[in-house]
Amino acid sequence: MPLHLLDHPLAAHLVTHLRDRTTKPATFRTLTHQLSLLLAIEATAELATEPRAIETPLEPVTGTVLRHQSLVIIPILRAGLGMVAPFTELFPEVSVGYLGLERDHATAEARSYYCKLPPLAGRPVFLVDPMLATGGSAVQALDVVQAHGGKGVRLISIVSAPEGVAAVEHAHPGTRIHTAALDRGLNERKYIVPGLGDFGDRLYGT
Repeated sequence: MPLHLLDHPLAAHLVTHLRDRTTKPATFRTLTHQLSLLLAIEATAELATEPRAIETPLEPVTGTVLRHQSLVIIPILRAGLGMVAPFTELFPEVSVGYLGLERDHATAEARSYYCKLPPLAGRPVFLVDPMLATGGSAVQALDVVQAHGGKGVRLISIVSAPEGVAAVEHAHPGTRIHTAALDRGLNERKYIVPGLGDFGDRLYGT
């Protein structure tokens, strides 16, 4: 299974504070940024590099730099917006696309209401959504990205449920999923448990 669980004591620390119901939105946003930074570093670990000769203040040396690749990050609105900034900080030339998918709380299914994507063919694509629950939104988003020429997409979430991971693997075999926590499962309302509640509401104080 192409699931990559972020194994770092700082990540566990940040997830615990995100789960805490007493964490206020301002702190929640900071924690999201910090954890997304760790996930961004992990998810980009296999980017192509090339040697480059430079001069240090003391002598010549051959170092390593990233091979020029125009990355694309696509947040699933609205909660995914909280995970974008670390990518734009690490990779200033990254292109940002947007997918608007709204969860129907009665059916737990996603409704598409917005799509704006840059050219995707031949570019590393990172799809970000903090919660991978049923997998419905992720599968729908992957369908859209693939239809627009995206290949080898990496899905990045903060908390995932086994049901969502299985749904993505079934619909898009081989998709790499990077997550900071794999929780027990879904409750009768299709929310991740133990989870951390509605990510978007907690991120924006709504």
